[in-house]
Amino acid sequence: MKYKKRAKAIVLLADGTRFEGKSIGIEGSAFGEICFNTGMTGYQEIFTDPSYFGQLMVTTNAHIGNYGTTPVDQQSEGVKIAGLICKNFSFEHTRPAGTQNLYDYFEAQNLVAISDVDTRALVSYIRENGAMNAVISTEVDRLDDLKEQLASYPSMVGRELASAVSTKEPYFFGNPDATHKVAALDLGIKKSILQNIADQDIYIKVFPYDTDFETMKAFAPDGYFLSNGPGDPEPLVSAQNVAKKIIEENAPLFGICLGHQVIALANGVSTFKMFNGHRGINHPVLHHVTGKGEITSQNHGFAVNREEAEAHADLEITHTHLNDNTVAGLKMKSKNCFSVQYHPEAAPGPNDAKYLFKTFKQNITNN
Repeated sequence: MKYKKRAKAIVLLADGTRFEGKSIGIEGSAFGEICFNTGMTGYQEIFTDPSYFGQLMVTTNAHIGNYGTTPVDQQSEGVKIAGLICKNFSFEHTRPAGTQNLYDYFEAQNLVAISDVDTRALVSYIRENGAMNAVISTEVDRLDDLKEQLASYPSMVGRELASAVSTKEPYFFGNPDATHKVAALDLGIKKSILQNIADQDIYIKVFPYDTDFETMKAFAPDGYFLSNGPGDPEPLVSAQNVAKKIIEENAPLFGICLGHQVIALANGVSTFKMFNGHRGINHPVLHHVTGKGEITSQNHGFAVNREEAEAHADLEITHTHLNDNTVAGLKMKSKNCFSVQYHPEAAPGPNDAKYLFKTFKQNITNN
């Protein structure tokens, strides 16, 4: 298999810091907010997670591409990251289940990716200086132009990105003869989340991000779901209004990640952009109800204001991230509503939190 010559490439951060690497052979430039994921496996699930839309991904695992790609691992229709930065890029794969190598997979979608970067140094720098906008480029002779474009690239704060990844038309998922029905608001939903809900004997109708409550209610669902997704939750006023009306009717409601933040905002609790987000499959969370620890899969750059959540008369913090004490789960005391900040569907990641889908079904059954 022949590939293009591996030319020089750069990572340029918004503060002017530069890291050098090599192109994997796909030329161009890609802009976004730089972040890193600490997972040792599951790169295809990460690359296709709509929650990563607008992000330049740094993988801390030293080898990327070694087991290829397969349609089974896709979490959405195609790659959602803005670009990839890695240490060692594997052009060939050895996994028997792999149907395509990662290079061809990226080339078909024209995704700019660079390798041979000192990712340990880069991640250390991000950890110390915070998430910021960046550009990766093979156009190393256009440094001044890249700096100018990067300076005008919008901040993640205030950016509504759910519209870029949400379905344009409603669709169904699961068994039409299932016992229960759920209306899901697609803010950037992952296929594995849908599958885990469907596995609870639930038939799902997925609605676009800006669907109003009355349209969702017309499906006559037994419960509602607010999905994960990218960007700042504050501009999602329509989704917040949907959450308020669901809560007013006391219908069963479950929110994951961005959906969790929308539920907090619907209750008057603010959110904030984190210095560095949580992205990986080994994040420790304390479940206050059971006193047990959970190892979780996480992907978010915004979080719920803890002081405001603690002061809210009708909210209970159910889960806490043990690394930084951020809010990882909420439930309403007087309503049939709960949410978590992390990804319990384990794609990729551990299965510690899959019980949450059973909890959702129980809430529907007992309603």
